[in-house]
Amino acid sequence: MNILNRIAADVRLMFRRPVRMQCAALCYRFKKKSAAPEMLLITSRDTGRWVIPKGWPMEGKMCHEAAAREAYEEAGVKGDADPVRIGFYVYDKAMDSGLKVECMVQVYPLVVLNMQKNFPEKGARKIEWVSFSEAANRVAEPMLKDIILGFEQRLLATMNPLPQAVAQ
Repeated sequence: MNILNRIAADVRLMFRRPVRMQCAALCYRFKKKSAAPEMLLITSRDTGRWVIPKGWPMEGKMCHEAAAREAYEEAGVKGDADPVRIGFYVYDKAMDSGLKVECMVQVYPLVVLNMQKNFPEKGARKIEWVSFSEAANRVAEPMLKDIILGFEQRLLATMNPLPQAVAQ
């Protein structure tokens, strides 16, 4: 029986499709009055679950540039995308054909400088600015939750540097 299980596993591996890559933007800003950081969540068009803007790589664009473009198209935000990714997560994407493909999503931080009134997917999704902890509670992917909370800690550390040691 063990040999049959091993053969079955090998056959599944042979027919497994390669992981597809997507580019995502973790969009954030600072509240005007309190300077507290908050991040943008949007709903997916098909299931309505909370996600961050993401899409397929674009010819002629680096991944962080494609992520910034997706953020504009899906949520109407414009800003500066960092070219250094802050992490990645994996999820199963349901394709139009019904097939599910495994996607690895590269996540890039994007500080939002302004929001557009008109953008390509206006009205197709809900858009909300929430705290990082609320965003982590809303998204389904465990690895994305970790990226969100980790990035918040990095932001807070840069906002509140540790005080210098007091000389005695």
